[in-house]
Amino acid sequence: MLHADRPVALVVDGHRHHGRFAARPADVNPLDAYAGLRRGLAWLRLKQWIGWTLLHPELSSSFILQDAHYLASSEIYVRDAQGLVEHARNARGGSLRLPRGLFPSSPRIGTPGYEIGYTWADEPAGTHRIRAEIAATAEKPRISVDLSLDGARASAPLSVSAPLPGGALYTHKAVFPAAGTVTVGERVHRFDPGRDLAILDEHHSALPYRTRWRWGTFATQASDAAPGGILGANLAERPTVPGFEDESCLWLPGPDGPTVEPLGDLTFEPSADDPLAPWHVSSADRRLDVTFLPEDRKSVKHQLVLAEIDYWQLVGTYTGVVAGRPVAGVRGVLESTRARL
Repeated sequence: MLHADRPVALVVDGHRHHGRFAARPADVNPLDAYAGLRRGLAWLRLKQWIGWTLLHPELSSSFILQDAHYLASSEIYVRDAQGLVEHARNARGGSLRLPRGLFPSSPRIGTPGYEIGYTWADEPAGTHRIRAEIAATAEKPRISVDLSLDGARASAPLSVSAPLPGGALYTHKAVFPAAGTVTVGERVHRFDPGRDLAILDEHHSALPYRTRWRWGTFATQASDAAPGGILGANLAERPTVPGFEDESCLWLPGPDGPTVEPLGDLTFEPSADDPLAPWHVSSADRRLDVTFLPEDRKSVKHQLVLAEIDYWQLVGTYTGVVAGRPVAGVRGVLESTRARL
């Protein structure tokens, strides 16, 4: 269901709100639904992160601050014509202090040679900042990010709370025009806010012990809409609880401003077993019918006694139809996760 107004908090008097909200709740802390021992157990299961996907003709980039309480971590990569550069860092669990309320806040990781920070304005329509300074190593060049995000021209927000089989999900996503620079080594990529975008992905979710999902996202500034009219999608396929929506959506420009529409029954189909084979992604109602063409791939695979992860993310472009509008060569990502966490 869509709540016409956002709740003041995700959890009020021990009751958790579910559904799609018109805006992010001012206070998001799933642990407020629990007390005593159950709260401690829920704390162990809660995974929180705030990440970004950057969309620019010359590069693909994603980075994240994430906290699993027993361990905090951060990753960043940039893939341009010279190849894919990755850096990562671990930190003490809880040290990132990912916020219950986003506006305003300043989450960051700061360790020698590795700093990423986000500065959120007092309200969603303000100007937000992303900064990263990652020092070069013997094997990898430096990465520097300095971007301003235009909240007044952002997409409509996606804000969803839902139970999962063996867990629960809260996510907030939005697309922002971005201005500034991303630097890799000596290569400087300039972001034009009339063209380039940054997609936010915030989660406060308790994932099932055995968890799997496929996910993708892309967006562009629609040429047939008013300036800032954003056309794109957030795509998810995972086990869900009947009667509750997942996070899939379409971001659409509209005559009265940007809109976000739910999207269900998605199918992700690889064209071959090749790790860089194209993927076809479509919805049962055919409002979304796109092909993803990979350009590069990053992956993580670990097998431990009580935990394992098999994760990969592809960078590339989407071509096809979104809500009757053609899209061609639109930058985005597509990923798969299978894990015991």
